[in-house]
Amino acid sequence: MAADGRGQATVNFRLRDWLVSRQRYWGCPIPVIHCEACGIVPVPDEDLPVRLPDDISFDQPGNPLDRHPTWQHAPCPRCAKPARRETDTFDTFVDSSWYFARFCTPRSTSAVEKDALDYWLPVDQYIGGVEHAILHLLYSRFFTRAMSKTGHAGLDEPFAGLFTQGMVCHESYRSSDGRWLYPEEIERRDGGAVVEIATGKQVTVGRREVMSKSKKNVVAPGAIIDQFGADVARWFMLSDSPPERDLEWSEAGVDGAWRFCQRLYRMVDGAQGGLPPYGAPAPAAFAEPATALRRAVHKAIAGVTEDVEKLHFNRAVARIYELANAVSGFKAETPADAWVLREGLETLARLIGPMMPHLAEELWSKLGAKELIAATPWPEADPALARDDVVVIAVQVMGKLRGTVEVARGTADEAVKTAALALPNVVRAVDGKPIRKVVVVRDKIVNVVV
Repeated sequence: MAADGRGQATVNFRLRDWLVSRQRYWGCPIPVIHCEACGIVPVPDEDLPVRLPDDISFDQPGNPLDRHPTWQHAPCPRCAKPARRETDTFDTFVDSSWYFARFCTPRSTSAVEKDALDYWLPVDQYIGGVEHAILHLLYSRFFTRAMSKTGHAGLDEPFAGLFTQGMVCHESYRSSDGRWLYPEEIERRDGGAVVEIATGKQVTVGRREVMSKSKKNVVAPGAIIDQFGADVARWFMLSDSPPERDLEWSEAGVDGAWRFCQRLYRMVDGAQGGLPPYGAPAPAAFAEPATALRRAVHKAIAGVTEDVEKLHFNRAVARIYELANAVSGFKAETPADAWVLREGLETLARLIGPMMPHLAEELWSKLGAKELIAATPWPEADPALARDDVVVIAVQVMGKLRGTVEVARGTADEAVKTAALALPNVVRAVDGKPIRKVVVVRDKIVNVVV
């Protein structure tokens, strides 16, 4: 429309002034002093930081700093007359919007050092909930632009990559008199009835929604850790859904994660006596079943490595489940088999390390290692073993997909061409027309030109 003279593009900003002061104790003190003679006077640098009082009382509503008998009284830095400290504190976003810059030189006497910022920043990967895109992320960008303008930093954008994670959801529960109830305050009885434990009265079960303190549909981490351990809680949360999507908290899912942890422990504990020593050299040759397990091991290493790098944690968990099934179904009948079984168990311990560090270290110790998994390099896949022996090749006719063929990797072009032209959908698409050319890209694609 602009080209036709009928309109003009514009950008609308819905930004408002940011009120950074808060009437509360928890926050960074605003370093100014109010003097009747001099007005608003900054606290001198040598008197910074202004420290909050420890003997504070929260027995009344409102800002407790206004009621402190001594803290708010201070001499004016200019005229030395009695004056009053600012009792408002900064919004916590004022501090959290530039903490990453301070982390570059945390022990420096200066707030930031430009050389360090230029070396360390931008942050490679920012991970946060959806609410961060509106507040923390926006304010952080404002602060970085300001530091760039004032010469404190040499960049405009603080974060190189952004990943927005989903929220954790749970059912909500409401008592017969309208009170919100915690999950531990309700009981499910035979027949599907849900009642309040304290009163025995019927409870209204709400939909699954984002956990919130106001609706009490939260699961206390301490209770989960006390019952199952921190590893189980992490494993369930990583396995249930992609991290960018909301997670529906499920007691059944936690139980499943717990059972898998127990299974891994039993696999390692039960195999200890029949394994070669830790660090034993690899045998010269392996039987076909052992080679098949080694392929599964190295495919898992390659797949989990790629999934973790791309933050596809639930897919990484699924691959570890598959590897556990392959290892548990393997019967070691020779010394070479036992070496492969050890390789599989060690790989399982190392792959779960970032997700279940406590269990991983316990399994690693049981397998005879002296160092911590956390101190060992991440496993590397053998490309020859991680590669699939069978490939699926797409078959196109005039650029449109008409089917696929499965062939052994490296199959000769002529054999792939013959298999592709025999596909019923390809025969129908060609419809008796003369074939001018068949382009075969080995192990990838076949294109038929008519």
